[in-house]
Amino acid sequence: MIENGMVNSHMLAVLLLTGLALVLFSREKFPLESSALVILTLLTLGFELFPYQGSAGRVHSVDFFKGFGHEALIAVCALMVAGHGLVRSGALEPIGRTLANLWRVSPTISFLLTLLMAAVMSAFINNTPIVVLLLPILVSVALQTKSDASALLMPMGFATLIGGMSTSIGTSTNLLVIGVAADMGLDRIGMFDFIVPALIANTIAMLYLWLIAPRILPNRGLVLADSSPRIFTAHLVIKEDSTVAGMPLSEAIALTHDRMQVEGIRRSETTYIMPLPDAQLNPGDRLLVHDTPANLKAFEQQMGATLYSGRDEVDNDHPLRADDQQLAEAIIFRGSPLQNRTINEMRFADSYQLVVLAVHRANERIKSMPQGLGNLSLRVGDVLLVQGKRDQIHELKQQSIVMVLDATTDLPHTRRAPYSLAIMLGIILFAALGILPIAVSAVTGVLLMLMCGCLSWRDIGRALNAQVVLIIVASLALGNALLMTGGSEFLANSFVSLTAGASPTVILSSLMLLMALLTNVVSNNAAAVIGTPVAIGIAQNLNLPTEPFVLAVLFGANMSYATPMAYQTNLLVMSAGNYTFGDFVRVGLPLILIMWLAFSWLLPLFYQTG
Repeated sequence: MIENGMVNSHMLAVLLLTGLALVLFSREKFPLESSALVILTLLTLGFELFPYQGSAGRVHSVDFFKGFGHEALIAVCALMVAGHGLVRSGALEPIGRTLANLWRVSPTISFLLTLLMAAVMSAFINNTPIVVLLLPILVSVALQTKSDASALLMPMGFATLIGGMSTSIGTSTNLLVIGVAADMGLDRIGMFDFIVPALIANTIAMLYLWLIAPRILPNRGLVLADSSPRIFTAHLVIKEDSTVAGMPLSEAIALTHDRMQVEGIRRSETTYIMPLPDAQLNPGDRLLVHDTPANLKAFEQQMGATLYSGRDEVDNDHPLRADDQQLAEAIIFRGSPLQNRTINEMRFADSYQLVVLAVHRANERIKSMPQGLGNLSLRVGDVLLVQGKRDQIHELKQQSIVMVLDATTDLPHTRRAPYSLAIMLGIILFAALGILPIAVSAVTGVLLMLMCGCLSWRDIGRALNAQVVLIIVASLALGNALLMTGGSEFLANSFVSLTAGASPTVILSSLMLLMALLTNVVSNNAAAVIGTPVAIGIAQNLNLPTEPFVLAVLFGANMSYATPMAYQTNLLVMSAGNYTFGDFVRVGLPLILIMWLAFSWLLPLFYQTG
């Protein structure tokens, strides 16, 4: 509480730390999990060095670590693992196969059914595996019909986000908002308590995604075909018997009909040569080049050079062209074992019998690879150009360490798929009927999947995401600190003062819009956890029911449509569809406007707001 109407120093410090958190969470170059750990450390250290005596007694700094054991975090992690179990066992394969077959009958109706299926599944399952499931299907359809894949992928990604708004377990954001509200003494919101207004708003949004969004997206071409225009970065190594060995660079470029652009020449581990026209090419030199897969292959042949990735050369043992070989593009998704690691660290060639030829980084041209491609630290969204036997690429799909974008719809399938599907349905039913809390139901489901062989402990390690865990814990700690020091009450009073004289409906709508804007520049979980106590404070200040204000935060924090960094699946879709930041703004902002206006009408209609 705000003691004697005064703002205390601890409140100010927590408010400043909250501001710092919002800034750090919006910085793409600084890992989100590192930002969360910084905030958590500063918060606990500060309250330990400068004790705070509140109305309920002294605040102990270790209390801020309770987020690691919060029910919402347990539920989020267990549901992520259970969703991974569905993918790992191939339980979603029949859905994917059915959708793929429907496209042959009527593309327009099939696209609508795909959007609806994506939304329905996302209401109960983490949307990341659903996006991973549907991306190659839609790409395959686009290739077969010679249509534009980029007109399909973003609407599908947004459909999963919209579907996740429908139930209490649809997204981690929903679980956090409901968990924080329950911690503050509110009645726990049930799984389907807000599904009616959500379905009405979602119907409007689906019509937009089906009929309008594909028409306002620019044509980005079939970027996932073998003739992909995606620009990759690779090393071309000059061999002893290379045609260009001993030639000046200008003559070597002339052999490629002046198409090749060399970014740099690496002569040894420590020696680099400027790519000047008269620079002589020696055996062992590595040329850093950027081009499409087709052109990289052509340059290799024209120069008698070798594409190279760390330890793994493309040579007689790993030919660039062979009847049983296949080129495929594989994207690094959030939570992939390759994230923030290198190809050499993972011993990729030895483990998967595939060679990584080149890498594409969205909206960025890699200026140098001083340690070689094999030692390049990979980021979320990076696309690897891999080559190997078709069976090995199929096996890579089953491993689920990257998302293979090779225009096929092959999915892993095992005899345990019915078990994982039945267990997931049990998780949902037991929670929906109130028999078990969702955290208990989900953890029980994970244990059953382990016992049935649908998952291994290695799979669980892959499914859990340190970034998600730390951002949730840091957000819960900040929200708790705002409550203890009176910061949330201060923010609520300030919001009410700024909207003084406005009707409750306008205040509710303004809060939701603020959350929608905030969630597109910082973590949606942070926006949700910080916004929930503020929303409750606003409702109590105005002597109004708290539930519609809590739902305003829940719906607003889920409107992650306007930027690619707003949600992890946006990054997956961005790379697969070759979208730009502007494409998300063009399609996402109208979608935010539609959802905001819809819920601004529906929440006062369904809930008494005065």
